[in-house]
Amino acid sequence: MNNKKVQLLAMNAMIAAVYAVLTILISPIAYGAIQMRITEIIVLLACYNKKLIPGLTIGCLLANLASPMGMYDICFGTLATLLACLGMYVVKNLFIGAVIGALVNGLIIGLELYLALSLPFMINAFYVFAGEFAVLIVGAIIFKLIERNESFMKQYIYE
Repeated sequence: MNNKKVQLLAMNAMIAAVYAVLTILISPIAYGAIQMRITEIIVLLACYNKKLIPGLTIGCLLANLASPMGMYDICFGTLATLLACLGMYVVKNLFIGAVIGALVNGLIIGLELYLALSLPFMINAFYVFAGEFAVLIVGAIIFKLIERNESFMKQYIYE
């Protein structure tokens, strides 16, 4: 295995670990009808590099293993993250990516909450959308600031 492949594997492992551990640490606000997964900020990495999507998706899957929603969150939540990341990669724009991530998560997690807990779909889809959108907009601003460090971006982020 060459050095670039090892570096990519290590980067994905670190991203997955950071996402999972931090989400579990903030579990009181990371799961449920009204959620604020601050760790979702890092899914914006998908706007820069599709090769980081596996780490983001696996991190979400690992975090959802600790979810009180059980298999619902493992399946629906992980699917939502994967689809959001793919959409973000396609648009390659942080702010449009934030809207895509919020919409995808709002709809899919809203459906999950409806199916698992019989909660009203529309209001819960909106709550999830709003929380996700707030986090991702803050994340987009943070990433815009990070973009100023061109050497960091070239070494760790860009494809």
